Amino acid sequence: MESAFSVQSTLKPDQVAVLMIEQGVIKHATRYDKIFFKAFLAGIMLSFGGLMNELVNAGSTTLSQGNPALVKILGGFVFPTGFVLIVMLGLELLTSNMMVFPMAVVKRAIPWWSLPVNWIIVTFGNLVGSLFSAAILVRYSGIVSTEPYMSGIVAFAEKKAVVPEWHQIFLRGIGCNILVCLAVWLASGAKDTASKLIAIWIPIWIFVAVAFDHVIANMFYIPLGIMFGADLSTAGYIRKSLIATYLGNIVGAAIVWVPAVYFYLGDYSAGGELQEAEEGKAMEAKDIRRRSSTTMTPGP
Repeated sequence: MESAFSVQSTLKPDQVAVLMIEQGVIKHATRYDKIFFKAFLAGIMLSFGGLMNELVNAGSTTLSQGNPALVKILGGFVFPTGFVLIVMLGLELLTSNMMVFPMAVVKRAIPWWSLPVNWIIVTFGNLVGSLFSAAILVRYSGIVSTEPYMSGIVAFAEKKAVVPEWHQIFLRGIGCNILVCLAVWLASGAKDTASKLIAIWIPIWIFVAVAFDHVIANMFYIPLGIMFGADLSTAGYIRKSLIATYLGNIVGAAIVWVPAVYFYLGDYSAGGELQEAEEGKAMEAKDIRRRSSTTMTPGP
């Protein structure tokens, strides 16, 4: 007999809420090296979408003069490709973990210290992946080292981190992660690939088109602009953009996860998920040690 989950085409909100906590438990029990390299790859994947957006915005100079809104819509449409890759590959993105981990901590499915540990590891993993893309795959590869792309990349970075006030960047970060967390929520509830793609695409398209700020996407956009000569220092980027966007993204995630806990998880109590995950982690480590010992060359 098929379960209720197997016959539904879309999970109900309360089922998705429980799934978010289960994901938090799995992430908590995953080895830190795997978390870092998943985050590193996520930074690269997101940068692919960011590069597509840069190409549309920087390369549409004539269209921008006559119809700037259309350029924003087109750039927003191509950006979600990076998010699709992250979700479908099961990688680690900081902004979605800003929703998943607080939910799991609040419902006592994982210990509180797991949240800062995960966020720190994933932040640096996403950052390294984004910088790798900006420097190695874009700047030094020369794929956009011609006009109007260079000027467009510089102007885009300055519009993100120089022109706006600190509070404006913070507020844009809130709007961004409301939509990012909704995209992850909707994709988690979808059962088939096409539905997941649509669920991711629409909210991400909106946040990019209206120019909200995503802390990890900006780790690609702004350093790339600095590499091409933007009037901005690394310290200035961190002080004005990175911190403001990071905090705004945390608040945006809370606007999604706090009501979700209130609406759907009032009667939820953590069961044996954490113990099972920890046991699985221990078994994996034991298996690695066993395989390593069998492949070692015997001594004399």
